[in-house]
Amino acid sequence: QVHLEEFGGGVVQAGDSLRLSCVDSGSTFMDFALAWFRQSPGKDREFIAAVSWSGGRTRSADSVKGRFTISRDNVKNTVYLQMNNLRPEDTAVYYCAASSASTLFSGNYYDTVQTYDHWGKGTQVTVSS
Repeated sequence: QVHLEEFGGGVVQAGDSLRLSCVDSGSTFMDFALAWFRQSPGKDREFIAAVSWSGGRTRSADSVKGRFTISRDNVKNTVYLQMNNLRPEDTAVYYCAASSASTLFSGNYYDTVQTYDHWGKGTQVTVSS
């Protein structure tokens, strides 16, 4: 079973940093690749970053490269999203997601919403200018 819950959202100023956490209270955390997506009102859910089950492989969207970093701690059953130099356009609800697919990195579909089997409820990040 996978149960994901996000933490760490809030209201910040442009240029600030924020770290999101997503905790899995289930017992099979290491069986899953994990990702962060975000969604703004009226827009589709957007891929941000993904990390393999071991943490050895990561992928990020071009819009956040150099600013956001995904990582995971398999002892704490937690995946993180470190967000630096935040911009107003980063304002969105941020979701973590888990996928049991074994080939999402080699098959290059780590950025597709349909790849992911389990989702958290999201946490709001608001960046003011």
